[in-house]
Amino acid sequence: MSALPSSALLTNGQPLSGSKPPLVAPERVAEVWRDRLNLLLESTGEGVFGVDMDGLCTFINRAGAEMLGYAPDEVLGRNMHELAHHTHADGQHYPAEQCPIFNAFRAGVPCRIDSEVLWRRDRTAFAAEYSSYPILDEGVVHGAVVTFVDITKRKLHEEQLRTAHELLERRVADRTQALSQALGQLRELQAHIDRVREDERTRIAREIHDELGSLLVGLKMDVSWLEKRLDDRPNLRCKCQDMRGLIDMAVDNVGRIITDLRPSILDHQGLWATLEWQAQDFADSSELRCLWSMDIAPGLTAPDGPLAIAVFRIFQELLSNVARHAQASQVEIRISATPSDITLLVKDNGRGAPPSAFDSTDAYGVMGMRERAGHFKGWLHIDSQLGSGTTVILTMPLYQGQPAPVAGTP
Repeated sequence: MSALPSSALLTNGQPLSGSKPPLVAPERVAEVWRDRLNLLLESTGEGVFGVDMDGLCTFINRAGAEMLGYAPDEVLGRNMHELAHHTHADGQHYPAEQCPIFNAFRAGVPCRIDSEVLWRRDRTAFAAEYSSYPILDEGVVHGAVVTFVDITKRKLHEEQLRTAHELLERRVADRTQALSQALGQLRELQAHIDRVREDERTRIAREIHDELGSLLVGLKMDVSWLEKRLDDRPNLRCKCQDMRGLIDMAVDNVGRIITDLRPSILDHQGLWATLEWQAQDFADSSELRCLWSMDIAPGLTAPDGPLAIAVFRIFQELLSNVARHAQASQVEIRISATPSDITLLVKDNGRGAPPSAFDSTDAYGVMGMRERAGHFKGWLHIDSQLGSGTTVILTMPLYQGQPAPVAGTP
């Protein structure tokens, strides 16, 4: 078998042991790399072209020329700004000195733009995203390379997405407004129900006081009259005394019921005196160690009407909850009022509850207090943990944008 020449290669492209690769001329290497770069430019779907320092096209790939509506040979040597970038999307002239592509080689500044259009041969435009990078040789700029792509579909999708987003925002705003209106109507309805309930309580309390109270007083007087005439009948006299005691107990119970329905002190002495009375009554009647304080700004006139009733009823409910549910040994009550708002704090050292308990759908007492407060632009804050007691703070604006009246002023 004859010997292979020293330049022979194996079928896998590797030289035989001891052989040397053939020498290739530098011109041939450059030609091979130019061919490969040309293949790379032709294989990409993006448009690629180069411009010299005068903005004239030095090369362009087929994809770029076709996007502009030309053959590659028709573009070479032409000013690319005047050819495809001469006008803004709104039809206004686009001066070359403002063109970011030209700035890439004039100032050596690369750029990436996706908010402009390029123009085709048939004078139609398409949304384009392009990047321009300067060509540098030993620090000297010789031109720029520009890549561009048609983003019409992307812009269309973005516009559709933006339209859908705006539509969704409008729907959300409409639904939010409808929910706000519904919530406002529910609060107005609840406030109306509260007013009706208070009016009914007031009416019942007045009737109990006027009718039943008068009857009990008259009955007590009759029993006393009868008792005085039974000196010689000790058994009957003793019975009259027992009856008078029962009547006194009934009078006390009637008074308590009337006070629960509508404390007369609220109508005759105002909110400050009513809150003080309620706090003192709770301290006297409960078996808890009660620490309470009251700080009212000097000369501040107490509000009346529905606002005063709402504050009193919430305060009454807070104390009732402590007595019924807290299992506490101590409660702290703080009442303070300024010309702008009133704050009630009720803090106990009882068993507490998880925060979720106060947001439960069946926590009707808490919901009622929050609705009362919300109707008057107030808020109710509850801080509670199992085994750590409960703190409830009520804050209510007193005069809702109007200056607070001061005692002694008309």
